[in-house]
Amino acid sequence: MGVPAAALCLAAALVLGCARPLTHRKPDAPGGGHPHGAEPPGNDTALAQLCGDEGGFDAAALTENGTMLFFRGKEVWETSPRGPQPYGHPLAESWLELEGPVDAALRIHRRQHPEEHQSLYLFQGEQVWAYAGGQLRPGFPRRIGDEFPGVPGGLDAAVECHPEECGGETILFFKGDQVFSFDLALRVTKQHTWPWLGPCDAALRWLERYYCLQGTSFQRFDPLTGKVPPGYPRDLRDYFIPCPGRGHGHGNASWGDAGDRCSGLPFQAVISDDTGRIYAFRGGLLFRLDSWQDGWHAWPQGHSWPGLQGEVDAAFAWDGRTYLIQGSQVSIYLSGQGHRQVEGYPKALQDELGVPVADAAFTCPGSAELYVIAGDRMRRVDLTQMPRHAGELLQLPHDGVDGAMCTADGVFLFRGDSYYQYRSVDELLGARLPAPPKSIAVDLFRCPQ
Repeated sequence: MGVPAAALCLAAALVLGCARPLTHRKPDAPGGGHPHGAEPPGNDTALAQLCGDEGGFDAAALTENGTMLFFRGKEVWETSPRGPQPYGHPLAESWLELEGPVDAALRIHRRQHPEEHQSLYLFQGEQVWAYAGGQLRPGFPRRIGDEFPGVPGGLDAAVECHPEECGGETILFFKGDQVFSFDLALRVTKQHTWPWLGPCDAALRWLERYYCLQGTSFQRFDPLTGKVPPGYPRDLRDYFIPCPGRGHGHGNASWGDAGDRCSGLPFQAVISDDTGRIYAFRGGLLFRLDSWQDGWHAWPQGHSWPGLQGEVDAAFAWDGRTYLIQGSQVSIYLSGQGHRQVEGYPKALQDELGVPVADAAFTCPGSAELYVIAGDRMRRVDLTQMPRHAGELLQLPHDGVDGAMCTADGVFLFRGDSYYQYRSVDELLGARLPAPPKSIAVDLFRCPQ
């Protein structure tokens, strides 16, 4: 359950419940200030109008520093780590060459192609603008057909599809019920018809999932087939726009400090799974720590783990499965996209793992040894043996922990608003005193000191 070095370098994005107004920020801006002058004040009236009307958005995208953008007319609304309120301002304030409206928007992630990597593309009529670091790239604007052969103008929406989900570097362009799939490597376009999805006003990729925005509703869809899973459409204002009094399970503002990554409240469990994804659980909510380009966004845990209710006490991953411990029971989910619950669970923790209770648990990469922590003691469990039995009690240099995880960077124990890092299990067990405490909010979530 450890935090790898990459996770300590995360940049923030859509987070519900922070305490300060949102701003448009370039990555690593000197002093963290607003690039266009003083920080804008929050606008409760504008937020009320945004949440109260039935208007949708023309386009949506994530910037290179994880800020989520919603375009409407000649304005853009931003949600970022600086607070719960979206900040709306004229397009030209951030992109001097554009006045709006924008037809579609997307961000391209191509590490092997630095001229395109992290560029924000804005589409208007027959033309496309490309921005890197807030600056218009040389040679733009261009005709859409010149930059993306076979793709028409007058688009409704666009979204990049990553190789893990589409089998190659792909961009999906939407126009009516027509979808144009553009292969970035081959520079060719294939056309599809997805009538079951319907026209998309805007499209988003967030944490390996794809969303089609339609007015104030949205649908999740398979980027290969356009198929929509059960349970959609849902209301955009319950998920992506932090509207007061709204939210899945009465979330957003009513989540309070639990949904504020900077609150200092303890996390009940932290897990690094077999794919390198890192999740932190708190108060029935979930934070994803390893994907800074998708931003940090408090989300009901049942969205990622269907059927999971109540607080998670401990979690670990092994052999392509995620184990979520709640009280005296444990549930198992397949770790692939969608997290499908294994049939027959939850089961008694004692029967499944040979321990009656767990405050925290972790496995290290490539190991079948599970470490279960309760109070100031830890026990080993060999996951390859059935039935499973816990080993002898091992003394820890801590009198208790809230969560734990292990990665290639070592073992990480979480307690209150701090975490403690050890290079290995042996170093942890050999320590007479706790390692120096480090701030979860500052190091992992880039919150102010």
